[in-house]
Amino acid sequence: MTDETMMADSSRLHTEAGSPRTQPVLQVSGLGKHVPLPGGDLTILEDVGFRIDHGDTVAIVGASGSGKSTLLSLLAGLDVPSVGTVLLDGESLSTMDEDGRARVRGEKVGFVFQSFQLLPSLTALENVMLPLELRGDTDVEGPARQILEKVGLGQRLGHYPRQLSGGEQQRVALARAFVTRPALLFADEPTGNLDTHTGQAIIDLLFALNADTGTTLVLVTHDEHLAERCQRRLRMEAGRLLASEDARA
Repeated sequence: MTDETMMADSSRLHTEAGSPRTQPVLQVSGLGKHVPLPGGDLTILEDVGFRIDHGDTVAIVGASGSGKSTLLSLLAGLDVPSVGTVLLDGESLSTMDEDGRARVRGEKVGFVFQSFQLLPSLTALENVMLPLELRGDTDVEGPARQILEKVGLGQRLGHYPRQLSGGEQQRVALARAFVTRPALLFADEPTGNLDTHTGQAIIDLLFALNADTGTTLVLVTHDEHLAERCQRRLRMEAGRLLASEDARA
């Protein structure tokens, strides 16, 4: 038997044994982000590395300017690192062009932003249908109606973002993020523009939807109480990963 045949058989057996489920959904190695300035490079991230497994809930925490939002952008393929690699479900975002990264995001990733990011010219229903349409699904209205009912907006399907409260807009954003049942969901300060009571309701809904779909959740927040609801906390300071705290330990 040749070496090539042995390697192929080993790879096949590894796959048949279910390796895609043991492979981390995110693998980060030696990640750095540097911005050139006239006086020298500004280091935003330096030598960050960790893994996130399927189904994990992970909070990225740290003070303002610690690099957590930049890290999120790199994990999602919205930006590219200066050095290091990001593997998302086994695919290297670091070596892809923008079209390749957009394809991976469309297939596997959902987003929830602090500023909601709803399209003002579309109704709540149309905003939630949009990612299904972009993915090429044949049935887009049914799943969109169903998840809007689940987040308590079944009577607001035809309303535009300007006709909805902040909490209702974030519920639409949650419905849009989860309607594709993504493998990975990124949430960037999802309660930052909401009052405490409304923010708590949104977080309860976020974790309920996450548990229902089994999505891997990566959450950027400065709120320690919110971070404590996650299984793990990645603590950033001055662009470096200071600690990885596991609530399951």
